[in-house]
Amino acid sequence: MKIQRFQLGSLWTNCYVVAGETKDAFVIDPGGPPEEVKSFILENNLKLRKILLTHGHGDHIMGLGEIRSMASEGVAIGSGDSDCLTNSSKNLSSMMGAPSAFEPADAVIADGDVMKMGNMTIRAIATPGHTKGGFCFHVTEGSDALLISGDTLFARSVGRTDLPGGDEDELIRSIEKLASLPDATPVYPGHGPSTTIGDERRLNPFWPR
Repeated sequence: MKIQRFQLGSLWTNCYVVAGETKDAFVIDPGGPPEEVKSFILENNLKLRKILLTHGHGDHIMGLGEIRSMASEGVAIGSGDSDCLTNSSKNLSSMMGAPSAFEPADAVIADGDVMKMGNMTIRAIATPGHTKGGFCFHVTEGSDALLISGDTLFARSVGRTDLPGGDEDELIRSIEKLASLPDATPVYPGHGPSTTIGDERRLNPFWPR
């Protein structure tokens, strides 16, 4: 299993391409013009199956219209944020100076959903707090495992809770759910550098004690 990061849009949102041994792949959070992402997929002969969204904020979805047609199984988002795709006020893109709205998601994700993609298994973990419908994705292939945390968990920080739909208490409960993962699990957040569950357990001042 391989993961490639692209920093897209004015807020340098981390967009990821995750590909398994069978060349099946998915994209996480195309938050800006995705030309590099599309080129990477084509140059590596990947089979793009899904676009998964960790949440519905504009800086995580603004490139959706330009890459959506490449995904054979379409777009999936958490139920609590599904209306963000079709409403520029709810996805906050209207506040970012570039109001954006898209067609509804092809699939709505619920807590605990498991998606198979080639030899990869993707487990959806509902992590509200930054938004009502935020999700993290725990991905495994054989002995490899990683967590894509969106704006729930960052290196030494957590997602802000002062935007519409945010809730600090919910966010802390969401991070408590992630605490059951092994310390060695790599974490790929929505902004900034990657980290591990162990490093955040030890060093993140917001980690539940």
